[in-house]
Amino acid sequence: MPWLYLFIAALFEIVWAIGLKYTDGFRRLVPSAITLAAMYASFYCLSVAVKTLPIGTAYAVWTGIGATGTAIFGMIFFNESREFLRLASIALILLGVIGLKLSIR
Repeated sequence: MPWLYLFIAALFEIVWAIGLKYTDGFRRLVPSAITLAAMYASFYCLSVAVKTLPIGTAYAVWTGIGATGTAIFGMIFFNESREFLRLASIALILLGVIGLKLSIR
């Protein structure tokens, strides 16, 4: 169950990271409210996950999934760079996340 909470926390991290782009420095009400709610949900789910999981592993997986998801979202919806080095770097992050997951029994 803690891995499910961690995965949900990472999904909310993607939401709030993308939401920041729309807040206009927290001057737009609806995007700001959505972003803040996603931040709260992300940190809450992370806090539940770290009750059981090692903090270093949980934090690394949370940020890895969040960074990867945000980068992929940016490439798809914001026409951000799709250079080989960027894609390879994202793949390395994912390999690290998988390795961390496999290292916990």
